[in-house]
Formats: sequence, structure tokens, C-alpha cells
Amino acid sequence: MSATGLPIDSGFIAHAIQLAIAPVFLLTGIAALIGVMANRLARVIDRARSLEASWPAMAESARASARIEVAVLERRRHLASWSINFCTCAALLVCIVIMTLFVEEFTSTRVKWTAGALFVLAMMSLIGGLFSFLREVYLATKSIRIDIATVSGDR
Repeated sequence: MSATGLPIDSGFIAHAIQLAIAPVFLLTGIAALIGVMANRLARVIDRARSLEASWPAMAESARASARIEVAVLERRRHLASWSINFCTCAALLVCIVIMTLFVEEFTSTRVKWTAGALFVLAMMSLIGGLFSFLREVYLATKSIRIDIATVSGDR
């Protein structure tokens, strides 16, 4: 029996699940993004720890270069962390949207506006996460210069 005293049939439940399918696929995509972002954050942290470990053995000229790199790594760490925070918030909001859709279906209450507002907030949070991620990628590519002559052995 539902909260309204009506029997719950399988068609009723199937309809509720159909409403939740699209947001569940969105959750899968957000989870993949969070995985990529977490890997980038881990790489930034690993590089910072590597610089920290080699710091005592560095010459002063190398330390000057390392200070610049550490500053860029700190900014990248900050952006990667925010991108993960925003995307995690988006995922949580999508979960609340799914829950709201089920509550509406099972209790016959009108919460479509609530679900819609939560979905818009989830998209805004996802946009914030993607924007932070884009900025972090930009900093990563801007801060590295590959000298082809050195790598190819022409020097």
C-alpha cells in the first residue's frame, strides 16, 4: 500500500524507475569525470611531493625554478579540488532529484518544481566543476614547455 492507501502495482513502480533512468546515466558520467579529476589531482600531489623530497639536493638555480613550479602546482591543486567538489555536489543533487521523483510518484505529491530546481542547481554545479577542470588543464598545458631539440638528442 502507498502512503495514500492505494495499492502499489508493478506498472506504478516501473514508471518511477523510468523517470529515474536519465538522471542515473548522468550520475555515471559525473562519476567518470570525478575519476579523471581525482587522477589529475593525484598527479599534481605526486609531483609536489617529488619536488619536496628532492629539495635538499637542489642547487639554488634549480630551487628558483622549483619555486615557480610549486606555485603553479598549488594553483592546479586548488582548481582540481574545486572541480571535484563541484562535481560531487552535482552528483549529490542528481541523487536528490531521483529521490524527489520517487517521492512524487509514490505519494502523489506535486514536487516537479522542486525536482526541476534541484536539476538546474545540479547543472550549475556541474558547469562550475567543468569550468574549474578546464582552467586546471589550461594551467597544466601552459606551464609545461617541451624542448624538442633536447628530447630528440639534437643537443
